[in-house]
Amino acid sequence: MAIAESWHVRSRGRECAATQRPFTDGEIIVTALFPDPESSGYLRRDYCTEGWQVFQETGEKPFSFWRTKFAAPTGSETVNVVEKLSAEEILQRLVEEDEDHTENARFILAVMLERQKLLRETDSQRTPTGILRVYEHRKTGEVFIVKDPDIPLDQVEAVQQEVFVLLENNGRSPEKPEETPEAVAEEPAEGTSEESPADPESEQEIAPATDEETEAAAPPEEDASPATSPDRDTSEA
Repeated sequence: MAIAESWHVRSRGRECAATQRPFTDGEIIVTALFPDPESSGYLRRDYCTEGWQVFQETGEKPFSFWRTKFAAPTGSETVNVVEKLSAEEILQRLVEEDEDHTENARFILAVMLERQKLLRETDSQRTPTGILRVYEHRKTGEVFIVKDPDIPLDQVEAVQQEVFVLLENNGRSPEKPEETPEAVAEEPAEGTSEESPADPESEQEIAPATDEETEAAAPPEEDASPATSPDRDTSEA
């Protein structure tokens, strides 16, 4: 089975994998990663100095190993699921999801956390698909294996902007709301009114008529005197 190119390994153990002796606070131990034959990930084993010497005699070759200092857990740390995720929690989520489109963002996050002294690069391994970089959380001992995507310089700024968006949205890219066809159809066109245009003639204001206009419009009055007949003698008394 193919080995995953990015992986999140839980925090360090509390006892030696070879001797089963519990570690003491501040003790120098050896952390080793081995390909897991039953999955696409890695197995982690922590050894005390004596136990590491015993392991080396077996001849088994780890994928990666390094020396680190054991820090005893305090038990006072609590996690509030409502709070905003930290950068290392977002990196943990992205590495565990191992989606192709977040490969660049994972690497930038790891580099950013290394510069903040939260992670330290303990090893790098060249594989047929590229370089795998191994980072250890300085406080918890968690291990992140992140592929170096060799980002071109002209794309670094865009990837950094992507990381900023992830940090603001708890590791998720905000989804743009999709407009439904009904909503688009109901939306009036720009510069137009929702009401139908009124009849231009009905919008004209009718001014009151003046006296002169009223007289001119009135029909001519008929002559009230009787008409004289041309045949009638008007000279009769």
